[in-house]
Amino acid sequence: MNIPATEKDLMIVNMGPHHPSMHGVLRLIVTLDGEDVVDCEPILGYLHRGMEKIAENRTIIQYLPYVTRWDYLATMFTEAITVNGPEQLGNIQVPKRASYIRVIMLELSRIASHLLWLGPFMADIGAQTPFFYIFRERELVYDLFEAATGMRMMHNYFRIGGVAADLPYGWIDKCLDFCDYFLTGIVEYQKLITRNPIFLERVEGIGVIGGEEAINWGLSGPMLRASGIKWDLRKVDHYECYDEFDWEIQWQKEGDSLARYLVRISEMTESIKIIQQALEGIPGGPYENLEIRCFDREKDPEWNDFEYRFISKKPSPTFELPRQELYARIEAPKGELGIFLIGDQSGFPWRWKIRPPGFINLQILPQLVKRMKLADIMTILGSIDIIMGEVDR
Repeated sequence: MNIPATEKDLMIVNMGPHHPSMHGVLRLIVTLDGEDVVDCEPILGYLHRGMEKIAENRTIIQYLPYVTRWDYLATMFTEAITVNGPEQLGNIQVPKRASYIRVIMLELSRIASHLLWLGPFMADIGAQTPFFYIFRERELVYDLFEAATGMRMMHNYFRIGGVAADLPYGWIDKCLDFCDYFLTGIVEYQKLITRNPIFLERVEGIGVIGGEEAINWGLSGPMLRASGIKWDLRKVDHYECYDEFDWEIQWQKEGDSLARYLVRISEMTESIKIIQQALEGIPGGPYENLEIRCFDREKDPEWNDFEYRFISKKPSPTFELPRQELYARIEAPKGELGIFLIGDQSGFPWRWKIRPPGFINLQILPQLVKRMKLADIMTILGSIDIIMGEVDR
């Protein structure tokens, strides 16, 4: 950090790592001149848990329960990318019904993530009410998850070649009811927030990113689309069965914090459209491709040795990853969530590199907050939408 030697009255302040508006354990070393931000240095790593190294010492099935701890508010997406990579490496077909179920779960997870972005973001800039409102709708999403997967937050629901269990009886009707109810909820948020003069004063023209600048920084998701770039991996990569539904990419051209808010709010409406179409057109058939379940077990182990007593008794399904490398990506609520995967003709991946959207989007923070006021740091950081679990991995 370069501090001019002449100016003696600069103040260096630590924001975080436990500041409530840091959304986790992010630490910012902020250099202030009065209330103007001169410099800002983000310090990461307080939540580093070695997720990539753990992946390289587990089979994919063993690793699936871990992945929901990266971005713990959009858990379905981390599971989806974890199974998408090996599926593409092994050229594994996913049954149509499983693909539809996946799309429904992913879009519900997108809504839950955007809701839990909206509440704290509004609380950061001084509006308490939406923080309580968003939990009503989010609880309903989690009730649906609990009914289908057995867990509210860490689901462990996706499997290579499909999903772990079919949708229970009556779930589709419940989900359709939720969609109708949630659309009225979004209208309520827009009435409460979008034209509120105090809100507009705090977000309009704050943290402006131009389209070319957004591309050069490698931003993705709502951060990129709010800067006038129509880029959504659901349309670009045609993964799962998104092509079969009628929906639009949501974007704004202003590139400020308000534009990012508007993109996320309208994305929730689009997600409801996708879910409704998927629920109405969901086909019958199997929910998992069972042919690809190969059991790696030693043919005839020595009587009473270690292999015989412990390992061979409980074979878990393992997938031999072919000796190839692959980059798989999906459109998570925060941006492009990718995995660089190298197989090594064994059950364990030889290399497992996570590309978290929050980590890449956070790069631009020091540039955005320079020459702004101290209070604007909260607005800008909130509009980026980071989760430290995936930033530090």
